[in-house]
Amino acid sequence: MKRIGLLSDTHGFVNPRVFSFFSNCDEIWHAGDIGNIEAFEKLSAFKPIRAVYGNIDGGSLRIELQEYEIFTVEGLTVAMTHIGGYPGRYSPMGKHIIQKYKPGLFISGHSHILKVIPDKKNNLLHINPGASGNSGIHRQITLIKFEISEGVINNMEVSDTPR
Repeated sequence: MKRIGLLSDTHGFVNPRVFSFFSNCDEIWHAGDIGNIEAFEKLSAFKPIRAVYGNIDGGSLRIELQEYEIFTVEGLTVAMTHIGGYPGRYSPMGKHIIQKYKPGLFISGHSHILKVIPDKKNNLLHINPGASGNSGIHRQITLIKFEISEGVINNMEVSDTPR
């Protein structure tokens, strides 16, 4: 079993809530728009991290990270990108990733809107963790954590606090 902490759109600000909410997680996954290398280093010093770069990420983050990541955890194929859309409205990149890799979990960020949507057509769960930074139109800081065991996602929990 792996415990995962998922966030997106920090925009250079790592909210202190991250450290308490993700304290029992094995890994942190970041779905892009990290904002700067300092935010990435702060998170990676706390827990092992998997991350993709987002549209505001430049320079050193684009050298360090990829536009999308495909990996398997506990028997579950995971695809993560920043601008991926959501069921019924996937971006061209999102469609490509889903068709090519057939993930059981598709993660994207960008919208600053928390979404957890089963996609029966593509046999996957889509998660957008919303935004955890202090920059953007969102009014809430959102974080998600869950467990993956034998290819199944369990015990999902959302932290939703005012910005």
